[in-house]
Amino acid sequence: MTVRTRFAPSPTGMLHLGSVRTALFSWAYARHHGGISILRIEDTDVERSTPESVKTIFDGLAWCGLSFDEGPFYQMQRMDRYKEVVQRLLEEGKAYLCYTSREELQAEREKVEATGGKWKYDRRWRPERDKVLPPPPAGVQPVVRFRNPIDGVVTWNDAVKGQIEYANEELDDLIIARADGTPTYNFCVVVDDWDMGITHVIRGDDHVNNTPRQINILEALGAPLPVYGHLPMILNADGSKMSKRRDPVAAADYEAKGILPEAFLNYLARLGWGHGDDEVFTIQQFIEWFDLGGVSPSPSRFDNDKMLWVNQQHMKAADNARLADLAQPFVAQAGYNTSTGPVFTDVIALIKERVTNLVDLAQQASYFYRHDAAPADLAAQHLTEEARARLGRFRTKLAETSWDAASISALIKAFVTDEGIKMPLIGMPLRAAVCGTTQTPSIDQVLTLLGQAEVLRRLDHTLATHAG
Repeated sequence: MTVRTRFAPSPTGMLHLGSVRTALFSWAYARHHGGISILRIEDTDVERSTPESVKTIFDGLAWCGLSFDEGPFYQMQRMDRYKEVVQRLLEEGKAYLCYTSREELQAEREKVEATGGKWKYDRRWRPERDKVLPPPPAGVQPVVRFRNPIDGVVTWNDAVKGQIEYANEELDDLIIARADGTPTYNFCVVVDDWDMGITHVIRGDDHVNNTPRQINILEALGAPLPVYGHLPMILNADGSKMSKRRDPVAAADYEAKGILPEAFLNYLARLGWGHGDDEVFTIQQFIEWFDLGGVSPSPSRFDNDKMLWVNQQHMKAADNARLADLAQPFVAQAGYNTSTGPVFTDVIALIKERVTNLVDLAQQASYFYRHDAAPADLAAQHLTEEARARLGRFRTKLAETSWDAASISALIKAFVTDEGIKMPLIGMPLRAAVCGTTQTPSIDQVLTLLGQAEVLRRLDHTLATHAG
């Protein structure tokens, strides 16, 4: 058997990080077993599905680097097939026409719920032996309901949650086609999974309640049942439910935060799944290690600090030229240009172990390409009259030294000895004057990259600006 999985988002908004994890697990499971992964767009909710949301899905998956073997398939392009299967079920007596109006259903629901009961459609239009149905009311377009078994149980061994069982008496006769003839979500999913030969349905556990209904429809069609695996929810760090209005839950949010896509997938993979003590790994390692047996049935918690740490590890290992390309949008946001100044990849090599994301990288690289004055508090602390006089003496020596990190380092050490001071009394003013900040890598390496002429120019400008 060839493993065939599918990722089937509804294009009704942003691409949620939980959906990305579902896509990742489904995709990796197929890759792990040498199978096929399929992308399906479940766009039957015509009122809420938009082309913009479809594009958001494609853009998010492309950013993550998840490419599927087949698709995208669109449910709205398969309407004829769904109607064909609906008609087959009607002809076989496994579905029936229901003329109950929405108003009647709502009145019945309110009456039952008012007494504390659990409402369920009363099957008044369900054909039964010796049951006489009323004549169809004039002017009412019927829906089509699936004839769900009344007795017995639906049982499946969930690949994540274990044995799950539903009594058929708890299940409604599901509407599989609306009054306008449009098939409903649960029915379209069943036909798609059947037609596409899906062997493993890996999805969020918000779909658990749909599964017994879908299993009954598949069995009515004589279709093979896939293996179901329902992934637990992702919660906030405090255990609360994530909210798209309050929390950054879209894949695009993390792209905008400067997270590397491989780090994003790495962190999502660790939410509910693990491989020993391994925290940082490549996507290829994940494919090799991943199986549903390692997925926890318990909800996981999203820890932003931990994700930043994972991202930092991936940034340290990333190719500098690639980081330079990925950082350009954030450089533009920061308002400078890397084409004038030190080679950007050299700057990245120097600072990347100090940053946690691409936004950070762009901000911390900025002083290599523009000279911003030190903030007032730093200037007051480190650019005092005494410090400026010392910087002036250091500037004279700096103009005469060879321009490499070793020579600059030796000069600084000799200057500290000659002045009878500790290193910070020259290091901090020097950083503030040249970089506008006291938070930099080794100052000898920073000065080397900036170049002698630029360093002297900045020192002269700072000393002139603060003179008197």
